[in-house]
Amino acid sequence: MADYRKLGRPSSHRQLMLRNLTTSLLKNGRIETTVTRAKETKKFAEKMITLAKRGDLHARRQVLAFVTEEAVVKKLFDEIAPNYKERNGGYTRLVQTGPRRGDAAPMCKLELV
Repeated sequence: MADYRKLGRPSSHRQLMLRNLTTSLLKNGRIETTVTRAKETKKFAEKMITLAKRGDLHARRQVLAFVTEEAVVKKLFDEIAPNYKERNGGYTRLVQTGPRRGDAAPMCKLELV
């Protein structure tokens, strides 16, 4: 049994989509997407923030290997991670917003706490 959701996509497309969603979340502080995508994105965003809290060079390179924009990595290490210094996990919040018009997919906002 898989420990992740396949989201109806080939693995390469799924990985890139989750990288893009994580980058957008860290860049803007909030994204609106479907509930299943948000739950998968949440895992990666929390891992990136935990790595950034370490603050060393190896952690920075690990985050750079996943996040697609260098400016976002700089923002993550300089602005976002210090805000969560005293917090052990739970850096993001899911707020359900109701069904999407068109296909009635359940939507939510994923935001940094």
